[in-house]
Amino acid sequence: MKTSSIPPLRVSPALRKKAESLLEEGETLSAFLLDAVTRNIEYREARQSFIERGLASASTARKTGNYVSADKVIGKLEGMLVKAKKRAS
Repeated sequence: MKTSSIPPLRVSPALRKKAESLLEEGETLSAFLLDAVTRNIEYREARQSFIERGLASASTARKTGNYVSADKVIGKLEGMLVKAKKRAS
């Protein structure tokens, strides 16, 4: 597989120094930046998917008139929290 480059990134000396000070043993600045870009891409993809699912759900609710009350949602979340706390202890 061929590789491609990301455009050079101009930063202040202070930002570069801060990034370099946080590198882990054997980690390069290039690897650090690649990880940051990869994580941001994954985050943005997940956020976009979440928004799309929410909009689709809202559209379906408007069309069908089937809504879930806030009290029911909160009750279910509270139940999940109780179960999670029990598992954690």
